[in-house]
Amino acid sequence: MTEIVARLPRSRAALRALQLLALAAGLALLAVGIVALRPQPAGAPALSQPVPAPAPVRVPARGHETAVRVRASAAVEARRSAALGRAAAGGHDRGLFTSSPDGIVATAARVARWRPLIARAVHGSGFSARQLEGLVFVESSGRPEVVAGGAVGLTQIRATTGRHFLHMSVNAWKSGRLTRRIDLAELQGRFVRAHQLAARRRLVDQRFAPLKSLRATVNYLEEARSRLGRDDLALESYHMGIRSLRRAVAAYGGARPSYAALYFGSSPDDHPAVWRRLRPVGDYYWKVLAAERVMRLYRHDPAALAYESRLQERKSSSEEVMHPRSRTLRFASPADLVRAWRHHVLRAIPLDARRTHIALASSFGQEAHLLGRSRRLYRGLRPQALDVLLYIGRRVHELSGARKPLLLTSAVRDKRYQRVLMSVNANAARSYSMHTTGYAFDIARTYASRRQAAAFQFVLDRLESVGAVTYIREALAMHIAVSSDAASKLALLRLM
Repeated sequence: MTEIVARLPRSRAALRALQLLALAAGLALLAVGIVALRPQPAGAPALSQPVPAPAPVRVPARGHETAVRVRASAAVEARRSAALGRAAAGGHDRGLFTSSPDGIVATAARVARWRPLIARAVHGSGFSARQLEGLVFVESSGRPEVVAGGAVGLTQIRATTGRHFLHMSVNAWKSGRLTRRIDLAELQGRFVRAHQLAARRRLVDQRFAPLKSLRATVNYLEEARSRLGRDDLALESYHMGIRSLRRAVAAYGGARPSYAALYFGSSPDDHPAVWRRLRPVGDYYWKVLAAERVMRLYRHDPAALAYESRLQERKSSSEEVMHPRSRTLRFASPADLVRAWRHHVLRAIPLDARRTHIALASSFGQEAHLLGRSRRLYRGLRPQALDVLLYIGRRVHELSGARKPLLLTSAVRDKRYQRVLMSVNANAARSYSMHTTGYAFDIARTYASRRQAAAFQFVLDRLESVGAVTYIREALAMHIAVSSDAASKLALLRLM
């Protein structure tokens, strides 16, 4: 017999009781949840023990990240500007050596005499004595009585600027009369009378009073800094003018660019409006920095200053300062060049003019056969010089768009080749030729257009501004000497 087990249906009353019990349990759970979600008063016991959450990771706010990036960028820009300033000071100092009255050492000595008054004038201004001293060097070479084109005194203040902007006592008519009388007294040998007249002139024209003119100049620089926001811009404005420099800064864009960014960041194809404003007068600040360097040498290494002065006088450029004869290797013979090629001291000049925009002139190396050598032996340069040559070709092409390449007429030579060349070329150096070092080359002054000629001149001047090259304008060619640290200076230019 099979036993069949079946679930019997519950009664309707029992089912109703179970439903009520489930509803009561649900309401109880809902009430507990609501209570748990309410904020607990301080010190109230927790309804349940929560699982500890991991400590939150602090994420910097977006504004903080931006501020850090801005500060880092500003620090990089400051270092780059300082490096460009040092390079530009070296690139613009030749004029100080060649045009300083009585020579660079005598001028430095004259300027140094005013250092106590300069220190008094800048006290509390935020400008340094070395900055104002550099300005005095550039403006007057330390001569308080000098008059040039209407500008007067140690810092060369014009009458209208002195009267209306700097609130100086300036009677130009009376001071002009006194100046003529002083000149006459000195011609007659009446030096005591000349001294008395000069004292009277300082009263009627404060531009001739050294301390007053220095303080007025500091007042100008402070006003310029308040309008332009930077010391370097204030110093440049002393020559360029505040209004003109403000327009250049506005055309450049951005807040308070350094003068290095303004100057080296503008060109005929990048911020051309800024470049056009700076082109005629924009190197003044670099000359002030160069004067500061001269004064440092005068105080701390006068022998080095005198030595550099002698080197500057030897050539029509600074090439012997870049490569002094006593410390620079020269190639004496074709055999020396062969060894230099073998040890990779020299690099070959590419022949692909479509890529480099540099072509070899038909006269290149034409004296090589007199030495029994191939022209190819002389188709090379040291790596630094080759990098500059290729930079010139590329940059001139970018600016001018000329299809015709620049013509290279000469590169490395040896002394024997140089002696042969002297017999046929009047421009060939008779003593120390930079070509025999591998650091120099010549580019013909024949151009596809005026635009190419202007582009070439711009590139040369820009390279000279950072001390990467120095050049001499010869009758038929530009003779260009390249510094041994040109690679780092080209890198600075490429970053702008």
